[in-house]
Amino acid sequence: MPTTSELRDALSRVRTEVGKAVVGQDGAVTGLLIALLANGHVLLEGVPGVAKTLLVRSLSRALSLETRRVQFTPDLMPGDITGSVVYDPKTGEFEFREGPVFTNILLADEINRTPPKTQSALLEAMEERQVSADGVTRPLPTPFLVAATQNPIEYEGTYTLPEAQLDRFLLKLVLELPARDAEVEVLARHAGGFNPRDLAAAGVTPVLDAETLRAAQADVAQLPVSADVLGYAVDLARGTRQSPSVRLGVSPRGATALLAAARAWAWLSGASGVTPDHLQAMALPVLRHRIQLRPEAELEGVGPDAVLRAVIQQVRVPI
Repeated sequence: MPTTSELRDALSRVRTEVGKAVVGQDGAVTGLLIALLANGHVLLEGVPGVAKTLLVRSLSRALSLETRRVQFTPDLMPGDITGSVVYDPKTGEFEFREGPVFTNILLADEINRTPPKTQSALLEAMEERQVSADGVTRPLPTPFLVAATQNPIEYEGTYTLPEAQLDRFLLKLVLELPARDAEVEVLARHAGGFNPRDLAAAGVTPVLDAETLRAAQADVAQLPVSADVLGYAVDLARGTRQSPSVRLGVSPRGATALLAAARAWAWLSGASGVTPDHLQAMALPVLRHRIQLRPEAELEGVGPDAVLRAVIQQVRVPI
């Protein structure tokens, strides 16, 4: 059984491998590792060209896990995701053919370009880690992670994700445009022959398998959490419900997600337990998609991140 230090080193090697292909998105790489450790899903939001898809592909390459990619389009049907029952003329029987969701990492590219009917096909898979079809429930492989991308600026031909589905994403990571130095490094790599479609040539190699990841997840689950920290997580969630700018605050599921992400971040950073600092660090990516603002707040230009920062300042921190 690997030690905690050895498991952390394995996750650190994953970060190094991803860095061979992706520049200037260290926060997003950390977020994906946290989601893996917490057994959650990730929604990546950013303008085109900030390496959302490359980031997930590089992570998949660094892991010895099966990965499939689905380009979400308006004509995509639920069966195209989960699979469907088809007739086999050779045997004269109906059989279930698995869809792309039967994998370890599912890259759902531009998830908001498909209608809610197809988006909802992922709900059971994301929450229950299973697919029900033709009266039979089929478990998904473990580990299982959905990494979905969406474009925040182009709304023509898109469909807003239902609140129930947004709540199933552990984290919403916003990928910003890289700093100048990072952008120069990107161009330098391309000038040197880097091909984003050939990660093997870029030197990205698998360094972590499913068994080691499951061991890391189990180790994270053992990280101690004090009663004061549990109470602080609840107070942060309740603080969003009392904010005058918020129409719908964070649910108990959101508080649970905050604790899970903070636990993974504490473990990844080498801490011996979860502290209020870890909860504060994870509050924005975990909670920003779980609150609904009042129309008047949106008209005034108030965003979810600003509301959450105000809540963090107002809620008393346990000492």
